Amino acid sequence: MRYRVVAVGRVRDAALRAACDDYLERLRRYTKVEEREVKDEARILEAIPEGSRLVALSEQGDQWTSGQLADWTARWEMDGRDVTFAIGGAAALPPPLLRQAERVWSLSRLTFPHELARVVLYEQLYRAYTIRRGEPYHRGP
Repeated sequence: MRYRVVAVGRVRDAALRAACDDYLERLRRYTKVEEREVKDEARILEAIPEGSRLVALSEQGDQWTSGQLADWTARWEMDGRDVTFAIGGAAALPPPLLRQAERVWSLSRLTFPHELARVVLYEQLYRAYTIRRGEPYHRGP
């Protein structure tokens, strides 16, 4: 199983890029993950491999706790299908893409820049794996 993050735009801010790279490096100790950057929302669907489960990030989605995300990652691994996370740009994800998603996940009801959303996604995936392994990184309930 592999995670893919398809995101509109590049992470231009050096500090945010460094944070993404740090969490990707940590996360890759547990699972395969790759990122793909596209120019606009219209190109997201073509970047999603056939058969991959689509999880769209949108403030309209369901909010999960870190523990719930850990449970989702365990289920996804048992299923064995790749998981693609889609992150829109300033125009957000288009409604047709949201309808095609198996899950629509909201990181928060707040609106984040796409660069920051990517950092939060990577951090939360890393946190989910440390929760599943009982490692001390996560100190929440």
